Amino acid sequence: MKKFMLRRLGVAHEAGSLKPSLQDCIEAVLEQSDTLVNEVLNGLKASLTQTRSKSMQVIQNPAGKVAIEYLNAHADAFKETFAENLRTSLYGGDIHRAQTQPLRFDDFQFLEEEQIDANIEFALTQQEIAMAVDDVLPTLNALVSSLLGWLTVQPHLNPLKPESFVYALRESLQKHVPSDEARATLMTPAAGMLGIAMRQLYREVSEWLRSQGVEPVGPVQHQGGAQKPAENTVTRTLLTLDKLRRLLSGELDPGPLNGNIKDFTHTVPASFVALEDMKLMEPMMKRLAERASQSASPKTAAKGVGVVDPVVQRENSKSKKLGRELGEEVVRMMVENLALDHRLLAGVRKNLKLMEPVLITLSQSDARFFSERQHPARQFMDKITSRSLAFSSEDQPGFAHFQKTLENAVSVLASGPGDAATFSRVVRKLEEGWAKEEHEQRQRAEEAARGLLHAEQRNLLAQRLSADFSERLKNKKVPEIVSAFLLGPWAQVVAESQLLCADGAADTDGYLGLVDDLIWSVQLRLARRNRARLVDIVPGMLVKMRQGLSLISYPEERIPVFFDELITFHEQAFEGVRAAPAAETTDKAVVADISAVESVGLPVEEFWMADDEAAESGYLQDTHERIPEVEEDEVPDPAAQQAWSAQSLNTGSWVDLALGGVWVRAQLTWASPHKTLFMFISSGGMAHSMSRRTMDRLRGLGLIRMVSDGRVLDHALDAVARAALRNDVEKAAGGT
Repeated sequence: MKKFMLRRLGVAHEAGSLKPSLQDCIEAVLEQSDTLVNEVLNGLKASLTQTRSKSMQVIQNPAGKVAIEYLNAHADAFKETFAENLRTSLYGGDIHRAQTQPLRFDDFQFLEEEQIDANIEFALTQQEIAMAVDDVLPTLNALVSSLLGWLTVQPHLNPLKPESFVYALRESLQKHVPSDEARATLMTPAAGMLGIAMRQLYREVSEWLRSQGVEPVGPVQHQGGAQKPAENTVTRTLLTLDKLRRLLSGELDPGPLNGNIKDFTHTVPASFVALEDMKLMEPMMKRLAERASQSASPKTAAKGVGVVDPVVQRENSKSKKLGRELGEEVVRMMVENLALDHRLLAGVRKNLKLMEPVLITLSQSDARFFSERQHPARQFMDKITSRSLAFSSEDQPGFAHFQKTLENAVSVLASGPGDAATFSRVVRKLEEGWAKEEHEQRQRAEEAARGLLHAEQRNLLAQRLSADFSERLKNKKVPEIVSAFLLGPWAQVVAESQLLCADGAADTDGYLGLVDDLIWSVQLRLARRNRARLVDIVPGMLVKMRQGLSLISYPEERIPVFFDELITFHEQAFEGVRAAPAAETTDKAVVADISAVESVGLPVEEFWMADDEAAESGYLQDTHERIPEVEEDEVPDPAAQQAWSAQSLNTGSWVDLALGGVWVRAQLTWASPHKTLFMFISSGGMAHSMSRRTMDRLRGLGLIRMVSDGRVLDHALDAVARAALRNDVEKAAGGT
C-alpha cells in the first residue's frame, strides 16, 4: 500500500511553530478521502479475480460484479460523493448519523424488514472496520482528546471515530449502488478494505500530531485485538432480529389459546384500585371474560365464522410454541445480563436471579411483558435495579433495609401467581414505603430546586441586562471597576428586582434607572460641568446601591472596596479645572487597579449564586479535589463514560462525585429547563448542585463519573437485542 499524503509531504517529521488545531487535523484527513476510496476500489476490482489469498474475498455474485465495474468506471463521481459525506460526518456530528444509534429492545415491534436488514448491514460494516483499526484507534483517541482540551480520553467525542467513515461509506454506496442485492454483496468487503486503509491513515495522523507537539492525554490503552462483547451463558441462542420483532409485535404470542382473552388489570384506570381493595375487581374481570367468551359461542361457529382450518391450527400451535421458547430465552438472557452487571451489588443480583422462574411463567401467559414498558413486572424490575444503584457497597447506611425490602418483595412474587396484578400490588406497596421514608428529603430537594430555578432565571435575565449595559457603556470613558460592577453585581440586582416584582413593573425600585446616573457620575468631564447634579444624586445613589446589593446577598466585604473607589472618582470631579495635559493624566488615572476590579465584579462566564443560595442547594464551584483511588472492580463500566455530557444527562442518572477525597454516589434529581443548573442527591438526602460549566470541568478532571443513566433493565433488554443482531451478523458473514 502506498504511503499517504501526510507522510509524502513530510509533515510527520517537520514540527511547526504552532500546534495544529482540531480543524487542521480534520482537514488533513479529508485531503486523504480520495486515497481511501482508491484503496477500496482497487481492492474490490481485485476481488473479481480468483486469488489464493485467504484474506481476499472473491465476489461471484453477478450483481456485485456489475456494481464494481460501474464504480470503477465512475470513480471520480464516487470519490466526490464519499468526500462530501465524510465532511458532513466529521463536522456534522451524531445528528447526521442518527440511524447508527445502538438497537433498542423496545423499538423492535415497530421495525420493518428493510430496517432490520439495514441494521445488520451497518453492524457488518462497523465490525469489519473496527477489527482493522482497534490497535491504532486508542492512540488517536488520546491525541484528539488532547486537541479538544480534555484531561482524560473521550473516545465518543473524536470526530475521526470509525462510525464517521462507516456513515460516509454506506451513504456513498447507497447513492451509487441503488440495488439492495448488489450493495449487500459489496458492503462487507468494501468495509474491510476501507478499514485497512483507515488503519494506515490513523497511524500517520497520530505520528503527525505527536511530531507537532501534541501529547496524548492519560495512558494509552491498546486493546490488542478486536473487542468482543461480554459473553454470557446464553450467548448462543436461536434469537434473531426478525424473530424478536415477531415476538414483540404479538405475532408469536406465547400466551395460552384462550380466545385471546388477556389479563389487562394493569391498564384499567387508577380509580379502579379502590375496587381491587374492596375485593370487587375479580368479579368485574370475570364478567368481562364471560362477555368475551360469548362472542365465540357454538352458534357463531355454526355460521362458519369460528371454524378453524386444521392446517392453520397446526401453524398457530407451532407459532405459539416458538413464541414460548423465544419468550423464555429473552427472559433468561435479560436476567443473565443483570446478573453480570457489577454496578448492582451481589445481594441485589442474587434476588434478581431468583426472579427468573416467575418472569418466565409470566412471559408465557402475558407477552405484554416484552412489548409494554409500563407493564407492572417491567416497572418492578426497573424500579428495583435503578434504586439499587444508590449503593456502591453493602456496608453503606440504608442498604440493609433496602435488601430486606427487596427480599420480601421477591418472596411475595415467588409464592404467588406471578401475574400482572400481583406485580402491580407489590410495586404500589414499595412506592408507598419509599414515599414515607423520603418525605422530608423530597421536601428539602423541592425547596432547593425552586431556589436553583430562581437563580437560573436571575442569571439568564442578568446576562441580557449585562448586554444592554455594555451598549450603554460604548464610547464612554468609564473606569473599569465601574464597568465590572455594572456588568456583574448590578445586572444581578436589577434582574432579581424584576423577578420579585409581582405586578410586572420593569423598575419599581429604581435600580435600572440608577445605571445611567452611575455612568454619568464617573465621566469626569461631564460631572465637572454640573457639580450641582452630582451633589444631588450621589447620596441617594450610594444608599440605593447598598439596598440593591443586599437584595442578592452580595458579600458585605466587597461593598467598601467599590464604594471607596467610587467616592475617589467623585472627589476628583470637585477639583479645579486643570491644564489639558493634567486632565489627560487624570482620565488615565481613573482606570482602577485590576485586583480591585476582580474583587468587585463577577465572572461573566460562570454561573453566580449568593452564599446562602449555594449553602441551601450544596452548590459546587471551583474545586481542587483530588481523584480518589479505587479498586479495579469498583471502576464503572467504561462504555457508560463515553456517551454522556452535561447537556445529554437525564434525571434519574447516577454518578460518582469526588468529594473530600472519596467517591460519593449521587442521583440527578433535577435539571433546570435550560440545562444550566443540575442538582444531585446523595445518601442521607444531601444536595449537590452545580452549573453546566462546573460539571464539564469536573468531568474533564475525572472528578465526576457516570455510573448509569438509571435505565438498567432497558439496557439489559437492549443487550438481548444486540445478541440477536450478533446472531444475524454471524449468519450473514458465514453465508458470504
